[in-house]
Amino acid sequence: MTELQEVQITEEKPLLKAPGGPDPGKDVELLTAKLLQEHGQKHQVETPYGIVTITIHGTPKPKRPAILTYHDVGQNHHSCFDTLFHFEDMQEIIKNFVVIHVDAPGMEEGAPAFPLGYQYPSLDQLADMIPCILQYVNFTSIIGIGVGAGAYVLARYSLTHADTVEGLVLINIDPNAKGWMDWAAHKLTGLTSSISEMIMGHLFSTEELSKNTEMVQQQREILSHATNLPNIQLYWSSYNSRRDLSLERGGDITFKCPVMLVVGDQAPHEDAVVECNSKLDPTQTSFLKMADSGGQPQLTQPGKLTEAFKYFVQGMGYIPHVLDKKLSQGGLILHDAPVSLTHRLSVQCRLGGREQVPLAHPVPEQRGRGTPASGPHHGGVLLSSRAGDETASHH
Repeated sequence: MTELQEVQITEEKPLLKAPGGPDPGKDVELLTAKLLQEHGQKHQVETPYGIVTITIHGTPKPKRPAILTYHDVGQNHHSCFDTLFHFEDMQEIIKNFVVIHVDAPGMEEGAPAFPLGYQYPSLDQLADMIPCILQYVNFTSIIGIGVGAGAYVLARYSLTHADTVEGLVLINIDPNAKGWMDWAAHKLTGLTSSISEMIMGHLFSTEELSKNTEMVQQQREILSHATNLPNIQLYWSSYNSRRDLSLERGGDITFKCPVMLVVGDQAPHEDAVVECNSKLDPTQTSFLKMADSGGQPQLTQPGKLTEAFKYFVQGMGYIPHVLDKKLSQGGLILHDAPVSLTHRLSVQCRLGGREQVPLAHPVPEQRGRGTPASGPHHGGVLLSSRAGDETASHH
């Protein structure tokens, strides 16, 4: 406990309630989860394709998968996921799981530049490193959360090791290989733009770049001072040399687990994610297009993504009592019972056939199959489990 006593945490509001308040024991659990997130254990794992750095948070839970994350190009696990995993409401989820953050080779903080001529692993080879990681941590299954290139790596791993993946959250995934026109355009852009600027265009929307938001400024600063920029360029080259995942709805090549696809409205990868959605099993897939989130929804809208992730995890049968919503009429309580993922992502109650009962704490609304959306859209997002339905509604 000595280390815990030395940690200083600044909060705008008390983490522990006064005596007689709501369950102080629960607040202690959330505080513990927060501390574990801030103080992970770093390990270096040897694989056939080089050494990979992982950071582990939490302690193993019986019969629970680990949450395994994989970051995008130009980022590491801190810059890609800290905002999401340090979000207050996220602590209620992650206290129930071990979290394993993977840094792609040479992307961890303080990583030295690889020697000239170093052959960086392909994205397929990065996926083939994951079994070594699971063997190292002695876990048999995961829930994967990946962004961009990291989403592709987890998708590729899931296609070859389906029995070890219980769920996937894929943000900004592009499952397609670059065509020759894309390749030519990329080469032409490389003649007029720096590697840093090309990666910025990969990470952020045109609107974000033109507004030069604080987040854009921070990322540009990181890239301009990165001592491992040559490594980042190698990861970027591997991403642009990726193979087509060849996903096919109803075909042999598809995901065997629940999948949530996430993309920001008007993000650089919006069309690619929509196309990926159209190729997946609609009974296993949820599509989340987030308004006002730009190219990095896990950073700009952590609250909305956390709420969606809660429903996603509940749909898999874990932490079934995370969601208790009080109805605004009659003091009734709606318990999210173990039903389908589709229902979990669209908790709706009706009285008198057409009258929608407003919730005291609204949840994201979803359009069921063949049923037009009704009532207001909450939280600026629309969740859809119908593959091919890319519509987002927001204020």
